[in-house]
Amino acid sequence: MLRPDAPPQAGPDLAEHDLAGHDLAWHAALHRLQEAARPHVLASLVGAAGSTPREPGTKMVITAEATFDTLGGGSFEYQVIAAAREALARGERAPRLEAFPLGGRSGQCCGGYLHVLIEPFAGAERRIALFGAGHVGQALVGLMAPLPWRLDWLDSRADAFPAWATDEAAPPRLRLHRMDNEPETATAAVAALPPGSDALVMTHDHSEDLWLIDALLRRDDLASIGLIGSSSKWASFKRRLAEAGHEADTLARVRCPIGITGATGKRPYEIALAVVAELLTLAPDQPPRSDRRGIAPETLREAFGPDR
Repeated sequence: MLRPDAPPQAGPDLAEHDLAGHDLAWHAALHRLQEAARPHVLASLVGAAGSTPREPGTKMVITAEATFDTLGGGSFEYQVIAAAREALARGERAPRLEAFPLGGRSGQCCGGYLHVLIEPFAGAERRIALFGAGHVGQALVGLMAPLPWRLDWLDSRADAFPAWATDEAAPPRLRLHRMDNEPETATAAVAALPPGSDALVMTHDHSEDLWLIDALLRRDDLASIGLIGSSSKWASFKRRLAEAGHEADTLARVRCPIGITGATGKRPYEIALAVVAELLTLAPDQPPRSDRRGIAPETLREAFGPDR
């Protein structure tokens, strides 16, 4: 279990109590949400006809918990918020254009006509769980910081995390956690990981590494599991894990040694480069890309043609 005396989470985390005030302008909220890789929607009023509450160019930002700025209020705005949150719930990534006849769809007496561009941002592209704050771990965090990945960094030593990871200038998508060096704690920490996480195990203690790998293999919803070390280390671990009841196909989920094939450097930064490169090769397969993406041209012509 994560300790109650864990260091504060680094970066400007947008927890629910931070969002409740609704006092940020849309551009400030957008910046913070982008930096934190939190799911959100940018809703932009892009077309208007007749009497309308706001003019084209008006924007608001919407998350599952909060809204920032306004498109004019009333039933129309509630419908925009509902459409945005439906897009977030479905994990949509492509923008779409929504039409709002204020007298018909929205029941507002002003009777104008609005088009709103709904642009969903799904948040972090990947979730990384990094166990170990040694030299390679620190180099890894530095390399991952510019990427749109959320990173949970865990270590059992009180003074393991470098000072730069705990101050206000720390990467905004980084979260620090301290564990106890016990099998039960390893199990609880692994159980708390979000589904789909890529786990990397590189602690200072081989026993701790083994506990973590054992716990990670008991989950079937993680994207990948990597263990730092040599082939002989993995051979020893594999034997002990098999004795603990793990089948051969389960053990095959572990990558050890880690790092892209052909990378032989042993400096911490070289290892970190090889590991990040390998993670990029493990990205989920994408469906074939259609020639037509985003908003259909005929929709745009209909929305913004000369009759509008």
